[in-house]
Amino acid sequence: MKQQSGWTRRSTLALTGAGLATLGTRGLAAGPAPQFEIMAEGIGFSEGPVVMPDGSVLVVDLISANITRVWKGSKEVVKNIGGGPNGAQLGPDGALYVCNNGGAAPDNPTLADPSQPGRVERLDLATGKVERLFDSVSGTPLSAPNDLVFDADGGFWFTDYGKTLAESYSRGGLYYCSADRGEVKAITRNGTGFNGVGLSPDGKTLYFCKYFEGRLMRMNVTGPGEVEMAGERPHVELVGSGLGEAEFDGLAVTAAGNICVGTNHTGGVTTITPDGEVRFFELPERMVTNIAFGGEDMRDAYLTWSTSGRLVRMRWDEPGLKLNFG
Repeated sequence: MKQQSGWTRRSTLALTGAGLATLGTRGLAAGPAPQFEIMAEGIGFSEGPVVMPDGSVLVVDLISANITRVWKGSKEVVKNIGGGPNGAQLGPDGALYVCNNGGAAPDNPTLADPSQPGRVERLDLATGKVERLFDSVSGTPLSAPNDLVFDADGGFWFTDYGKTLAESYSRGGLYYCSADRGEVKAITRNGTGFNGVGLSPDGKTLYFCKYFEGRLMRMNVTGPGEVEMAGERPHVELVGSGLGEAEFDGLAVTAAGNICVGTNHTGGVTTITPDGEVRFFELPERMVTNIAFGGEDMRDAYLTWSTSGRLVRMRWDEPGLKLNFG
């Protein structure tokens, strides 16, 4: 099944009464409307696509807690990991590392399960063994780990989204786990809605999304697990914002250094250059939660469509960045 849609350009945002953006002139040049192909359906709340070396794609499901391997036209459950698997990446050891938010409350899927801690887990794809690496940092429990990215040293950065509970909300933050897994430290705590995370091609810039605000932020990386500071706090800069009522979810970086963000509510992918130029590609899915690149030329974009429980493939207009592992 194939469909088409098109690009929207903007540099400055001005909303009309209908909630549409007035287009600017500094946006990236609009390309031909790509087609999309449905790779798999019936996944549940699909998230965290991981393109494997053999060409298959691993997808997690927040509802069933299944990790599913997808080939074109077929899929199989690799493991039920429990809780609420959200983001995933291959590590340097060939295992799948998973950010698990702990899962939803049994009687209300809109709320988190307070009895289940958020954690980061390691799945051995050869044996199916699941190992809980950690569920707290310096004695403070994690809330709802969301997404992660490995650096060239073998350590990984990960976000904690926070949890919506019946009468409260627990905050999250941004963290780093060392290559030997011996140290996990907080970069910043007390954040809300920290979501997708990625690194620039040279590894010197860390990008992360603030979901509710629809903002892409960055920090300058000065070493493994180290960022530029402004006094006692990390120096954080706004890169760009989404169109209209956009909510920013998972992200992937291109070989040229542009950041492609799965965009909810307005439904599509927002691409932001490092100097803040923004374009939006609208798709017929309200919750495009994540994106990953693969294929021989790295121009196959795999998107998770979470409302419809689909994994979709598109040909992108520029190659994605090859991740450090995978």
